Amino acid sequence: MYTLMIVDDEPAVLEGTVRLLNWKALGFGQIRTAQSYFEVISHVVDWKPDICLVDVCIGNNYGYELINRLGEMGVRSNYIMMSGYDEFSYACEAIRCGALDYLLKPVDGGKLYRRIRQVIVEKLHGTVPEEIHQEEDPVLKRPYLELSPLIRKIVMIVGMEYGQHISLKSIADRFRMNPTYLGQIFIKETNMKFSEYLMAYRMYVARCRILDTDNKISEVADEVGYSNMNYFYQHFHNFYGIAPLKMRMGETGEDE
Repeated sequence: MYTLMIVDDEPAVLEGTVRLLNWKALGFGQIRTAQSYFEVISHVVDWKPDICLVDVCIGNNYGYELINRLGEMGVRSNYIMMSGYDEFSYACEAIRCGALDYLLKPVDGGKLYRRIRQVIVEKLHGTVPEEIHQEEDPVLKRPYLELSPLIRKIVMIVGMEYGQHISLKSIADRFRMNPTYLGQIFIKETNMKFSEYLMAYRMYVARCRILDTDNKISEVADEVGYSNMNYFYQHFHNFYGIAPLKMRMGETGEDE
């Protein structure tokens, strides 16, 4: 079994990358995540990662600086850089320090899968099953790899930035597209408005946090992008038919 290390200073990106592929089916027994340069340095010898996904900027440090430092420490791994910057100089530094690829965020699941598969076969001398269960989008209930590249990028952005102020217009601006046209494409492929998808994804994450953590309801609301608690309670109740606290307490059915 292999060990994967993901390094990024944004928790949402770490979470999104972890769920991007079916890592277990690919042979990864452990997935380690780190949010800082020093966290990696402190644990990497114990973790012994076979593959590392490293953000180009980690706080005040650069990913290629980290890779160089790990080389000096005698750590041998296979590095893939991730970046929100389509800068030729960053790509050059990534390749110069030994990175095998330079993937732009939001990372395309198909490209990442093909590169990981190649590393397993060519560098780790392993095998990858021909049929692998593909990770599904939790809202659309469809494998990410079945979505068109454009829609896959949009849902990946939501998966990484759901706690921030994002909108169809802000995403359209990134792609230099007309928001109305982009919205029509989104509806045609998903049968949902973008605003409906965004709210459903936020509700999905909120439910996971409520059931799997001890975080306060107000903290959960803030984490998924709601500064107004009344709106959060209203949306959550309308979506699940139960108040957040009652769900945590294990109650079922409609609230009275």
